[in-house]
Amino acid sequence: MGFKRQALSLVLLSLLTFSWAKKSPQEVTGGKIAIYWGQNKDEGTLTATCDTGNYDIVLLSFLNKFGCRRTPSGNFDCHCGNDWSTCEELAPEIKHCQEKGVKVFLSLGGPSGDYSLCSSSDAVVVANYLYGNFLSGESGPLGKVTLDGIDFDIQKGSNLYWDCLAKELQSFKDQNQNFYLSAAPRCFIPDYHLNQAIKKGYFDYIFVKFYNSPSCQYTSGGITTFLLSSWNAWTSFVPSNSLVFLGLPAAPAVAPLGGYVAPQVVTSDILPYIMNSSNYGGIVIWDRSLDNQTQFTQKIKDQAKKMVVLPSGKAIY
Repeated sequence: MGFKRQALSLVLLSLLTFSWAKKSPQEVTGGKIAIYWGQNKDEGTLTATCDTGNYDIVLLSFLNKFGCRRTPSGNFDCHCGNDWSTCEELAPEIKHCQEKGVKVFLSLGGPSGDYSLCSSSDAVVVANYLYGNFLSGESGPLGKVTLDGIDFDIQKGSNLYWDCLAKELQSFKDQNQNFYLSAAPRCFIPDYHLNQAIKKGYFDYIFVKFYNSPSCQYTSGGITTFLLSSWNAWTSFVPSNSLVFLGLPAAPAVAPLGGYVAPQVVTSDILPYIMNSSNYGGIVIWDRSLDNQTQFTQKIKDQAKKMVVLPSGKAIY
């Protein structure tokens, strides 16, 4: 009987240990910092941006002419020609960033330019252009590079067919292509342009802009209620495969409708709250030029990237 009781105790202990392991697995994770680059000559080179050690993702902004039979072109504000004539010179800088572990995305759209999609078949054409010129490793406007992702920063024009474009790019990912898709909506839900694509789960990262939108942003005077309420809405709204980033301006001037948050408020009042979300991804900053002046990222990065223990289910990658 003593032997049987001992054996039974061992079995029960094993079951309890297995049960605890199944219910309480944990993983250590931390946030990433993304930065938009390309809209001001004063921001410095891409190489210098990546050499700061501040950023995990750099978003080349913007490819702002495409779709509806337009000849695609970008606007990198004198870093290279708007007709892509000298953009191949960015290839070694992109590779330098990637060698340092910084992911480089191409951002589509922006606040100006001439872009839209005319049909689902047009979305397929644009997706093939993006894959062939920026994601495949073949020569393109930025030289022979393989970018790490495509960002949708759609701020103007029609809201049609963006989900079709994301779906088509996702089909390339499904063929074991190693790149990411991100979306940059404004902070109120639903986002006019990207709502359908976000709901369908095509995006790995959601870079939510918590500024220039008074109903869902920080209010000067220390009121975080609207921002945190909107954060909760986004982390509940996005599919389980998407990580949410807090989008902030690096200086008040870029947020005429408000939403600028001083670095000390970010670290003391906002980050400790949002980092408890299992789909917290990090911080995304507009933009490198302003960040270079204010050192905004330098002041928040240690807190934003702080390693925290969260329930299993979402890994930062």
